[in-house]
Formats: sequence, structure tokens, C-alpha cells
Amino acid sequence: MRRPTAAISALLAATALVSAAVPAAAAPAGERGTDRETARGAATPAGEGKGAALQRALDGIVAEGVPGAIAEVREGDRVWRVGSGAADLRDGRPAKPGDRFRAGSVTKTFVATVVLQLADEGRLGLDEPIGRHLPGLVPDGDDGTPVTVRQLLGHTSGIPNYTDVLRRGDDPIRKLQHSRHTPRELVELALKEPRPFNPGQPGKWAYSNTNYVLLAMLIEKATGRTLDQEIGRRIVRPLHLTDTTVPASPRLAGRHLNGYERLPGETAPADFDFTGFTDFTDFSPTAFWGPGNIVSTTADLNRFYRALDGGKLLPSHLWQEMRTFRKTDRGPERMYGLGLESRAAYCPGEQPVWGHTGSVPGYGTFSFTSADGKRQITLAVNTSLTMPEKADTAALKVFTTALCAK
Repeated sequence: MRRPTAAISALLAATALVSAAVPAAAAPAGERGTDRETARGAATPAGEGKGAALQRALDGIVAEGVPGAIAEVREGDRVWRVGSGAADLRDGRPAKPGDRFRAGSVTKTFVATVVLQLADEGRLGLDEPIGRHLPGLVPDGDDGTPVTVRQLLGHTSGIPNYTDVLRRGDDPIRKLQHSRHTPRELVELALKEPRPFNPGQPGKWAYSNTNYVLLAMLIEKATGRTLDQEIGRRIVRPLHLTDTTVPASPRLAGRHLNGYERLPGETAPADFDFTGFTDFTDFSPTAFWGPGNIVSTTADLNRFYRALDGGKLLPSHLWQEMRTFRKTDRGPERMYGLGLESRAAYCPGEQPVWGHTGSVPGYGTFSFTSADGKRQITLAVNTSLTMPEKADTAALKVFTTALCAK
């Protein structure tokens, strides 16, 4: 859905963006960083070269037309938390690493983790038909093959993507912002489209948000509790992810990044035209229910993925299932497991990093861990669908600085 735009040359001057690098906040025992970030232009103390490099890389994203960017980087027991640009274009409030944001498809790893926990408890099977739990909702393929839980997790079900349907027509982003849908309506919307392939067809893969609407429905059917309750009791509370929620309201609570897209001028309201950005901070909680509705922070997402890698959420055999990556239609350097993706391009010549990206209107999230688990980054920016190509290139510098051993 991304539509690259030209770099916004007057952004820094027009919105008075400032770089914000802050000392690391208190971390749980055993996770406190040993380094402190420094503001741009300040002297860099001995041993803090990486913090300065990360700050420069983050500033590079903002310089290429992104309102704000924040990141938390971990290397062993060292932690850097950096921010650059603006969280709010109206008042110039600086973006800070503790700001909350919509994490988009990073939600898929949370949902997949809960599904795998239910499999471990014997409440569902990865290779059983989804119709065993949600009868009559998803038809079999043209060849009679049923859709399985594993196929939903790994995007090999052949079920069309409902967001592709919602994005059609005039001004689709704003319409989606104020939409109201039930999960069943989203699934039915997708199933009116032609299947790209039959379930589990060899060599076929297609990313579909509909898969994770179905998995969220499966969680609720198998447990008798809501998706937010299950994510809360199984992941959020045990890991003390105090800033992570599955919101029921379109508004973002607490200190947060405002989300922006640079839409054509005719779609922007007359009272909001800061260098062409339109505010998408408030957004329908039903638009991405299941595949992309979690709100979180850089610290919480790093802690979540660290817990996954550390065996705190899944037994080893299911963690291995999750990290069994297969080819996708997005090139040889991007592979997908069960709610996890693998990227080889970030650190050429090294083992691929793993994690997940997230993209919803106003927000882009990238949360990845090196293959050996020693290095980790969560980066969030407050634009996504219209992020300039040069800003994408600048973001790659952040990843290489944070994740690569060389």
C-alpha cells in the first residue's frame, strides 16, 4: 500500500523539529543499560560511539521527511534509547523513546504466540482444519483441501487479504480511519474475492491480514475470552509490558507519537495542513482487529521478543516451529515462519535477523533481533504508507548500526 513521496525539503524549518536523545529510563532488574545517550552536538563519552551513531542515523530518517523517529537498541546488557524529530506537529513536542505508538503487524507475533500456547495446551492442533473451531466460516479450496491453523499462521492459506478490498476507491485511508467492522464482516469481505491459490498449495505464499482476523476469532472461540484478555493474561502481564494494550477506543491514551500521512492536498482538512501531513492518530479499533491493533512502546516490544527468544513464552519445539522460515513472494531475502519474518538484507554476509514489521496509517514499526540473540532493535516512525524512499534508505542505516556484528 505504500506510495513513496518526494523528500519534504522544508520539514525541519516548518515544524521546528528537534532531536531528542534521553537517558535510559529505569529498566527491570537484569535489563538496565550500561550506556547513556547524548544529545546531538554534545561530546560523546568514551565507549558511547554506538549511541552517537544511532542518533545520527535516526536524525537521518527525520531529515528525509519523516516527522519523528524513536528506537530502543540492545546489545547484550547495554541499552540505547534515542529519539529524533516531533511526536506532535501542532505543538512541536519532541519524539521520545518512551512514546506509545500503533505497532501494526507486530501484533501478528503476539497472536501467533497465543495460538501456539493453545496448541501446547492441547486446545487446538496446528494441522487441524480451522472449521473444527469456526464451522462454516471458511470454505475449503477448489480442490477440497481445508484451511488449517498452520496455514493461517504462515500465510499459506490462499485466503484473500481484506485490507486490499478496503483500500479501493476514493480516499480509502480516511474512510478506513472511521470505519466500523465486525471480525466476521472482514472475513466475509475477503472471501468474496478470488483465491490466489488453494490452501497449502506447494510453493505458494501470500500475505493476508484476513488470516490473523481468523486466528483472533479462533483464540476467542477456544478460550471463551476476548483477544485483549488473552494477550493480557498470557503475555502483557507476565512480561510486565506496562505500556502495551489492545485498545477498544480509536484514541491513543498516555504520551504517544501522533501518526501522519502526506496525502494529496484535496483530502487534507483545511485546518490541518502542516507541509501536507494529515493526522491519523485516532483510528478505528476494528479496522485491524487481530492482524494489527496493538499499541506499544519500543521497550515493551524488545522485551517481548527477548522473552520469546529466551523460552519464557513457548516450549522449545514450538519456538522452533515459529522460526522455521519459508520462501515468500517478496524476494529471496525475506522469509516467513509462524507470525515471524526473517530479513537477510539488513546485515549482508551475516545470518538473517528475525522479528516483524508493522505498517498502519500513521505508523511504521520495525522490531528485529540478530540470529544469535545478542543484538536487538525496535524502531518506530510516525508515518508509514507515504514514507519517502530516501527515508526508507536512512532507516536501513539504523538497522545496520543496531543489528550487524561487522
